[in-house]
Amino acid sequence: MADVTGLSDADAKKSCLQPDPSTKDFIFQQTMFRIKDPKKSLEFYTGTLGMSMLEKLDFPEMKFSLYFMGYENLSEAPTNHPDHLQWTFTRKATLELTHNWGTENDPDQVYHNGNSDPRGFGHIGITVPNVEEACERFEKLGVEFVKRPNDGKMKGIAFIKDPDGYWIEILSASNMASM
Repeated sequence: MADVTGLSDADAKKSCLQPDPSTKDFIFQQTMFRIKDPKKSLEFYTGTLGMSMLEKLDFPEMKFSLYFMGYENLSEAPTNHPDHLQWTFTRKATLELTHNWGTENDPDQVYHNGNSDPRGFGHIGITVPNVEEACERFEKLGVEFVKRPNDGKMKGIAFIKDPDGYWIEILSASNMASM
């Protein structure tokens, strides 16, 4: 039986189409995680990972709230609501935390993180200047690890879990460049 290697570099490049000109202003804006307890999640994403809450939107009639998180300088954000909302939705690679009201009080509420069967979604990635130093800090903060930087075959990267069990890869650009 032949080894499965995926696409060759050449086949991968051939499989990529030229972007349609009508997509030139498209951006990857958000990834959504359902969260059980917004207090725990907001503390984690701001205090542990250093993100800022860019926007909070409540939908009382449907009993849920959205928290948009990202790495942005909030002093550059417009202060009036319509402009601030538009600014939020022009930021690249934000995280949308979706809280369905009442889940924080349901002891049986859990979300599938995509890393157990059936597998699907895997993780988001956060680039840090120094993976070892970041992981030492995470250790002191009591963050749960899936993989530490020197575990396994891929050295220099780590995986941690957020309060809902979603995996977050911790990597550095310089480590990735040397692979």
